[in-house]
Amino acid sequence: MRNQTVKAAVLVASALLLAACGTNKTESGSSGGNNSSNTQQGCDQSKDTLVIGVIAPQSGGLSALGLGIRNSAELAVEQANEKCAVPGYKLKVQTEDDQATPQVGAQAATRLSSNAKVIGVIGTLNSSVAQSVQPVLQAKKIVQVSPANTSPSLTRGDDFLNNPKRKYDNYFRVCATDDVQGPFAAKYLVGKAGKKSIAIITDGKTYGEGLASEFKKQAEKDGAKIVATEKVGEKDTDFSTVINAVRGANPDAIYYGGEYPQAGPLSKQAKDLGLNVPVMGGDGVYDPKFIELGGKEGDLATSVGAPVDSLDTAKAFVDAYKAKKYKDELGAYGAFSYDAANVIIGALAQTVKSGDWSESQRAALITNVGSFSAPGATGELKFDQYGDSTNKLMTVYKVSGGKWNPDETGTFGG
Repeated sequence: MRNQTVKAAVLVASALLLAACGTNKTESGSSGGNNSSNTQQGCDQSKDTLVIGVIAPQSGGLSALGLGIRNSAELAVEQANEKCAVPGYKLKVQTEDDQATPQVGAQAATRLSSNAKVIGVIGTLNSSVAQSVQPVLQAKKIVQVSPANTSPSLTRGDDFLNNPKRKYDNYFRVCATDDVQGPFAAKYLVGKAGKKSIAIITDGKTYGEGLASEFKKQAEKDGAKIVATEKVGEKDTDFSTVINAVRGANPDAIYYGGEYPQAGPLSKQAKDLGLNVPVMGGDGVYDPKFIELGGKEGDLATSVGAPVDSLDTAKAFVDAYKAKKYKDELGAYGAFSYDAANVIIGALAQTVKSGDWSESQRAALITNVGSFSAPGATGELKFDQYGDSTNKLMTVYKVSGGKWNPDETGTFGG
């Protein structure tokens, strides 16, 4: 574990959180007591404008999550500019739409990495996309901080349980991983909810397969029986064949490894076909769109962290996000994206103390991100030796009254 603390970065992060408390500025700048001319008085940003990239879906089925990631990063950067968080420099966000597709994500990373002014990248949403983005950014020593990737192999290699080995020293994340999330879900579904005969359905992608695998191990350990295992395609809309196959095994719950565009309709079609049991998924399911697409009362999802509105540390962020009047919800990863941006900003402030920014400073920035430690909207922002967050908090949400409601928050203790 890295225990070194970048004290200056802590001060920067604290200032950023205070900045959120002190401004109610909207896009028009018509409300609140602070404005750019006041907060930037005496602030020199003449050296250069540096870029923080965002790689996340801005179109397609998962755009509801990606837009929240983009907006939250932009909010953090705007606050940093208002407070001159990186003396001498102005920051801006360049967002690339990866369309939740690995090939498109790699192309986005290539575009960003060709710009000498790019200091770091926030993203990706999908673990499968991250696999294609990581080597591109590593080649240019560009730091990457994900607000949402949960596959353990991204930081600790394919044999992460028996022989963990860091793959890319420029890659970090501020969320917990599937080897925490999957078992946490199993403990709830088997222990608290009392489900003993469970069917598992996955979409075949990196995220869904990994999450379901970790869920299965713990569920069986806790005494449940996996009575059926099926796969669907990520573009499927008719799930009747899979549902009928699963129904014959008479499960009392379905665990779905995948995301809400398929999980919502699958839940509805299962109920319509007489399999009225709770469908549970991971953070890729936890979104209002799941309910809009057919998610029913009693369905469940885990998500990283605690409910944002329950954290005192997140209040300033949530208030600032609402004040901006974004048309998009902050989503499951908005607070994590905000924190990822502030990690990069805080580490950058420390980095440029030793000299003006250039591409040669990228390695130093990676080091300073790795040793960053500060309070964030989602809790403590700190990384272990693999680049994983030390914050392992998880929450189970249940659909009740037509919306997601938190049901249990905690950590998985093995």
